[in-house]
Amino acid sequence: MLAWMNRTALKETLATGRACYWSRSRQALWRKGETSGCTQVVKEVRVDCDGDALLLLVDQAGAACHTGRRSCFYHQLDNERLLVLSDPPHPTEKPR
Repeated sequence: MLAWMNRTALKETLATGRACYWSRSRQALWRKGETSGCTQVVKEVRVDCDGDALLLLVDQAGAACHTGRRSCFYHQLDNERLLVLSDPPHPTEKPR
């Protein structure tokens, strides 16, 4: 998934070991899994060469995507076609 982080969210993530992000729409901290139970335990934080992007390596419990999928990146661009790589879980299935 892709999410925003501000300094406060990063500090909380590093202090707790649980992913915390900044919700631009709510203008508030968003602790992944707070309401859904789909948590992210941070195993490693990597910084890009410019120092302006982070990659969190996490143990994901449940879905990462609001669609119920394990990943938000379930579309593939194939020339001019957009392919769907995975279906959302059936309503009776629990996300893995």
